[in-house]
Amino acid sequence: MANIVDPGGAKLCETASNPIPQGAKAGFFKTQDNVRLRYALWPKTSGVSKGTICLVHGRSEFIEKYYETIANFQSRGFNVATFDWRGQGGSDRLVSNHRLGYVERFDDYIIDLENFYSQILLPDCPPPFNLVGHSMGAFVSLLAASRNRLMFERLFLSAPMLSLDSMPLGLSAMANVAEALCFFGFGQMAAGRKDDRSPSSESFPGNELTSDFTRYMRVVDIYEKCPDLAISAPSFRWLSAAMRAMAKARSDDFPARIKTPVLMLAAARDKVVSTAAIEELGLRMRSGRHAVIAHARHELFMENDEIREQVFAAFDAFITEQTPA
Repeated sequence: MANIVDPGGAKLCETASNPIPQGAKAGFFKTQDNVRLRYALWPKTSGVSKGTICLVHGRSEFIEKYYETIANFQSRGFNVATFDWRGQGGSDRLVSNHRLGYVERFDDYIIDLENFYSQILLPDCPPPFNLVGHSMGAFVSLLAASRNRLMFERLFLSAPMLSLDSMPLGLSAMANVAEALCFFGFGQMAAGRKDDRSPSSESFPGNELTSDFTRYMRVVDIYEKCPDLAISAPSFRWLSAAMRAMAKARSDDFPARIKTPVLMLAAARDKVVSTAAIEELGLRMRSGRHAVIAHARHELFMENDEIREQVFAAFDAFITEQTPA
């Protein structure tokens, strides 16, 4: 188990509304560029073993937010392995302002995923390995799959961040603007909106993430008990890295470079990432397809029961029923 740092020292936060799923094991590992990342593992809770789900989160998210979803995977016969991206959750923060979303380049996130695969998944988790990713994590997974098709059997992606909603300029132009601001010393300044603040009961009406009040407030409870997990607005450096990575993924040959079977789910009412961009890539991919979930907002796994039932029906058809015991 290479580079594991004090496995007992990693803490998982829980609240009355969000208990830790059965059988959790948490720890830290270090990436090849010496960033300490928090991870957690769970065993299956029923049925015959169907391998391991590698769960990767969106920007600003953390392990605790997915307890309910982790338990859903456990009950289907899957082990679950997940981690916090660098700069967020319980992993190392990269700049002095620990509340700022920051990364130098999106390739650094690929380093996180590849190191998690080699240091945690391969030695400690039963195969086969399937990946479930949301938003930024879903996009990073596509980038990784375009370079290495052998890590995961299948990718199940929720609202992948292929483009942001309602941008004033194209991706390349936005990247150029953000890079210019970084050049003039604004890389560690916030580039966010009011919606990038931590949620509260007052912010639920009109929020862009979920129509489910209970699941929304569950996250509020986590922030109140464990505020150190939170980050707020992205920095201009993060924005620059994101825009440049998304612009490169618009290249003509990008869809053909993804050989792993992929299913992307888009949210019909998404105001965070571009549903149109997901549909366009879905039509261009040879190894993948897409579906749009009616009435859903951005966070499909945090949505109401009716929408989550559709999400897990798609998951079961694409992964559960295709995974041999």
